[in-house]
Amino acid sequence: MAKILNVSNLRKTYNSGTSQLTVLEDISFSIEAGETFSIVGPSGSGKTTLLGLCAGLDSPSSGEVELCGTPLTSLNEDERAILRNNEVGFIFQNFQLLPTLTALENVTVPLELQGAKNTTKIGMELLDKVGLADRFHHYPTQLSGGEQQRVALARAFSSKPSILFADEPTGNLDEETGAKVTQLIFDLNQEANTTLVIVTHDLELAQRTQHILKLRGGKIVSNESKIQA
Repeated sequence: MAKILNVSNLRKTYNSGTSQLTVLEDISFSIEAGETFSIVGPSGSGKTTLLGLCAGLDSPSSGEVELCGTPLTSLNEDERAILRNNEVGFIFQNFQLLPTLTALENVTVPLELQGAKNTTKIGMELLDKVGLADRFHHYPTQLSGGEQQRVALARAFSSKPSILFADEPTGNLDEETGAKVTQLIFDLNQEANTTLVIVTHDLELAQRTQHILKLRGGKIVSNESKIQA
């Protein structure tokens, strides 16, 4: 199968006063199109930094990320933004909905950026899939945390991304709500056949993916595929 994400010898350092802080070192792995993949590790292991580099939100100190067949280091900031808009979806721990827009408007933003037609129809269909058809006109402050994350899910899938990055998608939710959101993520992902990359400290969630990459201290400690039940 085609590799949708290829990471080679990735290193990320930050200047910290007079010294350098190495957050990631010698990170190499690849993800096939359509695969479900999780990145796990304790706090401070570099998980979110790695996700940002893979998605082109930040640039590595050295090494290469190839996303959807394009080396990110060959692109300027505007070109990376265009690639993300066309190919990438995001789900964040803190939802990142626009507070002045309704649930429906939040879902249709990526579609409008792409110049898509029938955005309202598509948005309503997705809100229906996540069980929020009757809440389309509500603003984020009028929704519970679980409802906000379901809006964020609908938004992430609205532009039919090739790859979806989820950073601690259930981190701000209680156990029951988190389980429902997790099921929705996998259901929508299977339906869309999107490549799914989840950053999580929840090993139970990670066990639902086909591949688990474990980080500790900015380095890979294991990289394993698993047979799905």
